Amino acid sequence: MEGANLSGVPEFLLLGLSQEPRQQRLLFSAFLSMYLLTGLGNLLIVLAIAADPRLHTPMYFFLANLAFVDICFTSTTIPKMLANHVSGHKGISYSGCLTQMFFFIWFAGIDSFLLTAMAYDRFVAICHPLHYTSSITPRLCGFLVTASWASAFANALTHTVLLTRLSFCGHNQVPHFFCDLSPLLKLACSDTSLNDAMVYTVGALPIITPFVGILTSYTRIFAAVLRIPSTGGKWKAFSTCGSHLSVVSLFYGTLIGVYFSPTSSHTAQKDTAAAVMYTVVTPMMNPFIYTLRNRDMKGALVTFVRRTAVLVR
Repeated sequence: MEGANLSGVPEFLLLGLSQEPRQQRLLFSAFLSMYLLTGLGNLLIVLAIAADPRLHTPMYFFLANLAFVDICFTSTTIPKMLANHVSGHKGISYSGCLTQMFFFIWFAGIDSFLLTAMAYDRFVAICHPLHYTSSITPRLCGFLVTASWASAFANALTHTVLLTRLSFCGHNQVPHFFCDLSPLLKLACSDTSLNDAMVYTVGALPIITPFVGILTSYTRIFAAVLRIPSTGGKWKAFSTCGSHLSVVSLFYGTLIGVYFSPTSSHTAQKDTAAAVMYTVVTPMMNPFIYTLRNRDMKGALVTFVRRTAVLVR
């Protein structure tokens, strides 16, 4: 691929997580299991919320949207990696690579905004319970979800269009298991200063801004919880917030580490390990965190499974 520009590159080679055959088999089994578990768990959340009128509230509306986006998010990268392993061919076409990167950035941005909307919902519910119904209206919920999709779309489109102006002079091997922006920029031999500037400016919109909003919301929540006289009430509130903050920390911590740390500190191994955390592990954990600790959600799931079993019979 020496001397070829980006428009002339027929395909990129995704090197994946390991070159060892034994490790590849183990990784294939692990990722297939996690992908199926992620898809099934999040799909059950969406269907259970849709089937139970008691869960037609703002909190569960955001949760259902988050679960749906998590399915799309993991489906952007994992199936291609599994297919490459089965076929033995690690290539992905130029257009396929750009498409995968676009949808990856898009769904990651939606995830980020939805996590912020959920934090704001909890903030109003705990800090201003008397105004919750009048503040968190269906119209506002619809607006927040629509704005999340639109803002993330604009961000993904910006990075994708800018990538098309770059050229490659070296090899076409991507040291990753999917087409991500950071390793692709490293392969470019043309000037990437504009791309880097957009990562640190426009790219900050769906990552840094929501993260600051979440921290602000939870700072106010913790202050309100500390004023609760009941020890049991405090523990219940802190336990719920702690679970959500664990997911937020895992998701944002790895994203910020990959995209907003100095390029010189990046290594393929670090970036890949971080990507596994926010592309596979976090979406897989969400159904457990938001379901197992929630009595209403568990009840809705049990009811939905029973109804489904009756219909199948």
